Amino acid sequence: MPRFLIQATYTSEGAQGLLSEGASGRRAAVEQVVSGLGGSVEAMYFAFGEDDIILLVDFPDPVSMAAVSLAVKASGGLRTRATPLLTVDEIDEAARREVSFRAPGA
Repeated sequence: MPRFLIQATYTSEGAQGLLSEGASGRRAAVEQVVSGLGGSVEAMYFAFGEDDIILLVDFPDPVSMAAVSLAVKASGGLRTRATPLLTVDEIDEAARREVSFRAPGA
């Protein structure tokens, strides 16, 4: 199952929602959204600084991740970045694949 690192920053409206609902309420909302598309939350952390939330999530496919990303961004409560994560075995497989590439100017 594809895994993603999600980094999110609350807007002022989103932060107000967090203050009224609490972190456990947000965790429940995240779990519901992710599991509703056949995924699972491996880890969810709150932070301060550039990012307010850091998640590790698994989805059955990248389209499910894209659907969640669109819905969350459309809400206006968060700004998010999703990074696909690959295993060591997946990178080994990628390294074995032959790629025909010509560098610019070569």
